[in-house]
Amino acid sequence: MDIFLIGIMCYLMGSIPFGFILTKIFLKKDIREIGSGNIGATNTLRTGNKTIGYSTLTLDILKAIIPVIYVKIFYQDFLYIASLCAFLGHLFPIWLKFKGGKGVATYVGILFALNIYFGIIFTISWFVTFFISRYSSLSSLIGAASIPIYLLILTDYDQVIFFAIMFVLIFFTHRENIKRLKNKEETKTKIY
Repeated sequence: MDIFLIGIMCYLMGSIPFGFILTKIFLKKDIREIGSGNIGATNTLRTGNKTIGYSTLTLDILKAIIPVIYVKIFYQDFLYIASLCAFLGHLFPIWLKFKGGKGVATYVGILFALNIYFGIIFTISWFVTFFISRYSSLSSLIGAASIPIYLLILTDYDQVIFFAIMFVLIFFTHRENIKRLKNKEETKTKIY
């Protein structure tokens, strides 16, 4: 019973669509009709309102950190299930007919909650790739790939499977970006 309740709690926390809520409240717009139509932080930056963009980023990170840290303290055995449920909540939120974001900010929250070094590795990989390419999508893919690669180097095979699954999910949510990158049609992102 505990695992079911924890899974539901983490899914519901992860499914809060902050990008959608903030643009509705402060801009009176539907983020799904702006830019890429995605509810995540990168697309909320496209509204031209950096406060909303960075607030979405922060809240999408926190909505993963809070439940995962709680589970880490009280229900250690369910840590990876809780992390996956929070992530799936962001990708498939019940409130928006299961059409959510790409999951990167929520994944970053999960990484920092599980192991601060994972969060740092992702962040460094993301920023290095971004400053070279200016593509947020490519940076996210490289950052997500960096964790299972790091674990393979350390021969920590117990965690590799979980992080490989997370990478596959992020790869899946970025499939349109990958096509645009391949065709040299992807939009470069300004983060400042």
